[in-house]
Amino acid sequence: GRGDELRFDGQTLVSTHGPSWRLVVIGAGQMTQYLADMARALDYQVIVCDPREEYATGFAVPGCTLVRTMPDDTLVELRLDAHTAVVALTHDPKLDDLALLEALRSPAFYVGAIGSRVNQAKRRARLSEHFDLTEAELDRLHGPVGIRIGARTPPEIAVSILAELTAVRYGWHVPEPHRVA
Repeated sequence: GRGDELRFDGQTLVSTHGPSWRLVVIGAGQMTQYLADMARALDYQVIVCDPREEYATGFAVPGCTLVRTMPDDTLVELRLDAHTAVVALTHDPKLDDLALLEALRSPAFYVGAIGSRVNQAKRRARLSEHFDLTEAELDRLHGPVGIRIGARTPPEIAVSILAELTAVRYGWHVPEPHRVA
């Protein structure tokens, strides 16, 4: 893959294997199946986190890691870096909010959450009220997640999310009218 690297300085041979980009998805629902599968094709190491029994049991995407711990604990443990993206897809504030709190305070290059503009406004209010995140930290949240392409089905929404992730990863600015409604 593109993450493979071989370096030789005349004395030492260093071989690095595997993707250097990570995507952490909170929630193991149907949307995550598509997002994880497509992200693997884009050379991301994919970690899916969902402590809920009813979701995690049926989840299986080849090459993805499923963890069953609480999302905020998982993100702390993963030591998010500038090569990591975090996308929250559960629609459950108890799971999403604490994970987003950790992600927004981390160097993660992308932090996004699913939900309507109304729900995003409520989430932003909760995050600023209860967790004293700065305006700059709150402004890092991509929500509604994805680029506005008229996506309706889970695979289409996954494409819009990965399109936005790709743009951010390469330093492209997506103008507001193209953001998800």
